[in-house]
Amino acid sequence: MTDKKELEEGLVFNPRFDKNGLIPCITTCNRSGDVLMFAFMNKEALEITIQSGEAHYWSRSRQCLWHKGASSGYTQQIIEIRVDCDQDCIWLRVEVNVSGDDAAKAAACHTGRKTCFYRRIEVGAQSISDAKMRFCDDSEPLFDPNEVYKTE
Repeated sequence: MTDKKELEEGLVFNPRFDKNGLIPCITTCNRSGDVLMFAFMNKEALEITIQSGEAHYWSRSRQCLWHKGASSGYTQQIIEIRVDCDQDCIWLRVEVNVSGDDAAKAAACHTGRKTCFYRRIEVGAQSISDAKMRFCDDSEPLFDPNEVYKTE
């Protein structure tokens, strides 16, 4: 067990995975600062991300390692990796790899949108069930996921 001062102030990377072996990861666009997605990493995903310079995650729904963009082509090139104060959350700053005319279609969400955070919840409701959700201004899909994620 690392002591608190070393964990919070030291320069030894000691990620604190949860009881399921996962650590949360927030991914933002390096250029705009927009939050693109939230996912989890296991030790293998974090190690491969550090080694390869491209984002890898752990898919809880599929129970497998997930190289972001392997299917769509919109991989995430790591610009910077940060860890929070108590080393239980990772922050990736990335560039979504696209080129030429596709640059305007750089998307991080499997729904074809730029970000996974394309809806907002209005503040002021009395309960969760009364809360109203709205699409954000930039919520239009940039590509057709049925076309990009064809299954054979």
